[in-house]
Amino acid sequence: MNIILLGAPGAGKGSQATKLKDYYGIPHISTGDAFRSNIARKTEIGIYAKSFIDKGQLVPDDVTVKIVADRLKEDDCKNGFLLDGFPRSIPQAEALEGLTKIDYVINFVIDTEKVVARLGGRRTCSCGETYHVSTHSSPLCDKCGKELFIRDDDKDEVIRNRMAVYEKTTAPLVDFYKARGLVVDVDANGTIEETFDAIIKLVK
Repeated sequence: MNIILLGAPGAGKGSQATKLKDYYGIPHISTGDAFRSNIARKTEIGIYAKSFIDKGQLVPDDVTVKIVADRLKEDDCKNGFLLDGFPRSIPQAEALEGLTKIDYVINFVIDTEKVVARLGGRRTCSCGETYHVSTHSSPLCDKCGKELFIRDDDKDEVIRNRMAVYEKTTAPLVDFYKARGLVVDVDANGTIEETFDAIIKLVK
C-alpha cells in the first residue's frame, strides 16, 4: 500500500507515520528526517537545505525529488511505503506520478493555532530526543542530561511563515489528489490515538 501523508507542519503526520509503519509493516519515508540528518552532519546538501529551512521556505524540487526517487528504489519499499513531507507542490506530485502509483492520500485537517501551540512548545536535545513543554517542564534532557533548545524552524515567526508557505504551495495538492479520488480527510485536532483510530477506519 502506497500512502501519502498530507497536512500542515505540526499536524501530526510524523506521529501517525510511526504508528502506521508498524501497523502496515511498510517503511516511513520522511524527507524532513533526511534533511535534518544531512544538516547535523554538515554535508553539502544539508548546508544548502538549511539555508531554506531556517527561513521557513521549501527546499528546491529537484533536490527533494532526487532524494525520494532514490529511496523508493530500495527493497523495503516493494510492498508499499508512507511518504511524509513529500510531495509539497504540484510539480513534485507530477514528478511522483512518473515514479510510482499512490493508493491513498491521508489529509490531516487541523486549526492553525493548534499547530502553533504544538510546534512552539517543542524542545529538542542534541542527542535527538524531543519533548513538549506541556508534558516536560525540565530544561534538561531525560536521556543524556544536556540542555534542551528550540529548533530554528520551531520558533513562532518561522512556524507562521511555514504555514503561509504551506497554504500557498502545498494546500493545492488536496485538490490535485481529490481530482484523482485518492484523498481521505482526517480530523487531526484530537489526540494521537484518536487520529490513528480515524485513519484505520477510513483506509481499507
